[in-house]
Amino acid sequence: MPARSVPARSVPARSMPARSMPARTTMPKVPPDNAPGPTTGPDVPPHTRPGTVADVSPTKYRVGGRKARLGGVTDTALGATTDRLEIVRAGLVDYETAWAEQVRRQTARIEGTGPDTLLLLEHPSVYTAGKRTEPLDRPTDGTPVVDVDRGGKITWHGPGQLVGYPIIKLADPVDVIAYVNRVEDLVMAVCAELGVETTRITHRKDMRGGVWVLADDRGPTRKIAALGIRVSRGVTEHGFALNCNPDLTAYDRIVPCGIRDAGTTSLSRELGRDVTVAEVLPLVEARVSLLYP
Repeated sequence: MPARSVPARSVPARSMPARSMPARTTMPKVPPDNAPGPTTGPDVPPHTRPGTVADVSPTKYRVGGRKARLGGVTDTALGATTDRLEIVRAGLVDYETAWAEQVRRQTARIEGTGPDTLLLLEHPSVYTAGKRTEPLDRPTDGTPVVDVDRGGKITWHGPGQLVGYPIIKLADPVDVIAYVNRVEDLVMAVCAELGVETTRITHRKDMRGGVWVLADDRGPTRKIAALGIRVSRGVTEHGFALNCNPDLTAYDRIVPCGIRDAGTTSLSRELGRDVTVAEVLPLVEARVSLLYP
């Protein structure tokens, strides 16, 4: 998929070798799904914040690749920059390689030697489990699962799913809840542009993060995008996964995000046509300003 041109400075080519995962310290994070009871502070997901009582938040959007073979992100996968953010189209990237690249860029941002970045990519099929994943949520056939340091429970990544990893320095005082809302806003705006009406579910008894299509005559409430966020020293890591045209049967082997009474969906299923990652990429890039206050 060709890199999108955005008026800004040029991006120097670089080579980034694969590397082992560095040691990590436990930092504030926001579980995206089924987070424990409502409190206050940076560990509270947006759907459990005090005073949130509606089933659906006020923010409701109404409708109106290339494979990179790498031991890191390839030179040719570099995208463009805006005045605030470097965008990297990375193609198909192994999960642990992408995770190591997030850590490298997050460290550089913390140290002031790197810019805000948005990595846009797909993963080969993989299950990843946040720290709150329960044994019964995992595949019953022993399928390997990558345990990660984000919030939330188990989910699936694979071809046909657009994954976005914003590595952004949040303004002081750090407001993780507001940042998660902005990531959801970006995803919902992209869905609306394509003709899919979505929402976030904010009832404190449900405590369901991500982006959802509400129940209608075609089926019950279903998730179209998952979120998982971690913040270290004011800089974000992990992000969103938007289902474009993936094989949704991969979710049948797990309890996605630990939610047993709701299904998953995709842009293609909702629209009745094939919606590729290549089609969605420029829509995300055009809305990166939503990641900022």
